[in-house]
Amino acid sequence: MTPTENFISHLIELRGRLLRVVIGFLLVFIAFFPFANKIYALLASPLLSKLPSGGQMIATAVTTPFFVPMKVAMMAAFIVSLPHTLYQIWAFVAPGLYAHEKKLMIPLIVASSLLFLAGMAFAYFLVFPVVFGFIVGTAPQGVAVMTDIGNYLDFVMTLFFAFGLAFEVPIAVVMAVRFGWVTIAQLKEARGYVVVGAFVIGAIFTPPDIISQFMLAVPMWLLYELGIVVAKLTGRKSAPSL
Repeated sequence: MTPTENFISHLIELRGRLLRVVIGFLLVFIAFFPFANKIYALLASPLLSKLPSGGQMIATAVTTPFFVPMKVAMMAAFIVSLPHTLYQIWAFVAPGLYAHEKKLMIPLIVASSLLFLAGMAFAYFLVFPVVFGFIVGTAPQGVAVMTDIGNYLDFVMTLFFAFGLAFEVPIAVVMAVRFGWVTIAQLKEARGYVVVGAFVIGAIFTPPDIISQFMLAVPMWLLYELGIVVAKLTGRKSAPSL
């Protein structure tokens, strides 16, 4: 097979994988869309529970009541179809991997999906009550907190993805060691920079209260340490074979 034919075959394979990803996402989205309002109500409950009695959220644009639940359904579809998406990515790159790397990828896909969900659950059950309690509690006297549903969705999605990605730190550490990009000793030496970077990220992606910043930065640091431990246990194959 000539280089041109090989390149074209890869493009065809990539197109097929991307099509499968889109179809998987659309099927889940169609299944979730009828329940979009209920999903949004569940998503909004951490804030509503902190508002004074009779407190509510508002929609400031005409189309917001329709498009916000649609975004919620899209977010839910993305999360649920994430394992399928990661599998399609793995299936595309698998032919170019060594045998030991192929064995590693499936556990990484499963672990990545579970850790991302764990990060979102951590944000929903532990961080949101603290953040919204802080926001409502610091409102000036006489000011009614009535958040626009679109702004609220953007805010919680930012936190969801921030915590979801933060919980992927062990995967990044293990992969970096397994593929020979860094060593365990280098990871240990970088601890100080990781701690500082974690607090910088916490300051960027969380509200300006020290508690929520700690709730993002500290788990990132602990997960980094967990990644080092897992990387030690798994080790790196020194003699890869096809």
